[in-house]
Amino acid sequence: NLFDEFERRFGIPRTFPQVPQQPQTREAVSYGSGFIFKDQYLLTNFHVVEDATEIIVSLNDRREFLAEVVGVDPLSDLAVLKIDGKSLPKVKIGKSEDVKVGDWVVAIGSPFSFDFSVTAGIISAKGRSIQNQNIGNYVPFIQTDVAINPGNSGGPLFDLDGEVIGINAQIYSRSGGYQGLAFAIPIDVAMEVADQLIDDGVVKRGYLGVRVAEVDNDLALALGMDKPFGALINDVEKGESADNGGLLPGDVITEFNGKEIKFSSDLPHVVGRIKPGTRSRAKVIRSGESKTLTFSLGELPTDERSFIPARAEASSDPLGLRLEDLNDENSQASDPQEGVVVTRVTPGSSAAGKIMRGDIITDVIVSGDRRPVIDIDSFEEIVDSLSSGDKIALVGRRSGNRFFVAITVD
Repeated sequence: NLFDEFERRFGIPRTFPQVPQQPQTREAVSYGSGFIFKDQYLLTNFHVVEDATEIIVSLNDRREFLAEVVGVDPLSDLAVLKIDGKSLPKVKIGKSEDVKVGDWVVAIGSPFSFDFSVTAGIISAKGRSIQNQNIGNYVPFIQTDVAINPGNSGGPLFDLDGEVIGINAQIYSRSGGYQGLAFAIPIDVAMEVADQLIDDGVVKRGYLGVRVAEVDNDLALALGMDKPFGALINDVEKGESADNGGLLPGDVITEFNGKEIKFSSDLPHVVGRIKPGTRSRAKVIRSGESKTLTFSLGELPTDERSFIPARAEASSDPLGLRLEDLNDENSQASDPQEGVVVTRVTPGSSAAGKIMRGDIITDVIVSGDRRPVIDIDSFEEIVDSLSSGDKIALVGRRSGNRFFVAITVD
């Protein structure tokens, strides 16, 4: 489906191979945008040049050049190209950190192969994380309402001073065309990637080795926080920098290397831009108190980390949970040694929709005080000490991953 392809990437095919009546050969030509940011070097999106056998760069003065790929970074959807030419027009690079929501911006590109088209709009939001199978969670996208269509991909986003502050990269659309939601890669991020691609041919990113989740109002109260803020650590990978630095599951990271962490999505944006080996500082809230930990940052691995999924099986408690003590039959070697297994969740109970059958509960946090769950007796002892309306957090394992779930006691 042509529009599905548009939604996946911006390069617009001018022709597609058809089933011929007679043997023949056709070429598929795709279009995208880009810009020259330093002598002979261009920036565009990775998905514009992905799988290309030949790349031709056309300038506004009608000159054309054959381009070579210097380097690509799929995690940020960026590619650096190089052309052999003289008197090449270069853009002026601005600072994306300085732009504000509501600022006017201008995009230049070739939507549907209409070359050098200009559209304008405003910045709608900053620091967006978007779900895309081709892009990692390392780009804090700039959201705009600029009219962006297939073919604009890789083109510059200017401020009103004529400086590039972003690279148009993504749209959200049900039709394949512009629907008011466009996303640009901040130029600060793009230039860091480009410099590494030119110098080293690859991009190295910092890696903390944690799995994080959002802190909502109920979790904030259960963890002894004044308000929901930061990135809650669900899991810490053994041997990674977070583990070596003393970070623990249940810690809430509120600041990293001086950068405020408001949401869980902020953390990979910040950490990924730091060079591996950098001495780093994490400010966390642990048991209701603020702590600062210092450690050397690791490097993002190229392989995909995975966790071994846990099993589960079948007593009841005031939260609407049927529980069973952990034993050899309902657990795996990778599961915790102590805790209780959830075998049923009563519909309509305070745990319904939050706890699942098969979850292993290992701890209960009450007003920042973390209490271990050894077995059913210890769990019921904790719950019996609570009052109606208390906010607690249940800590455990689900499919091999640690979870924190806030529950209000009925």
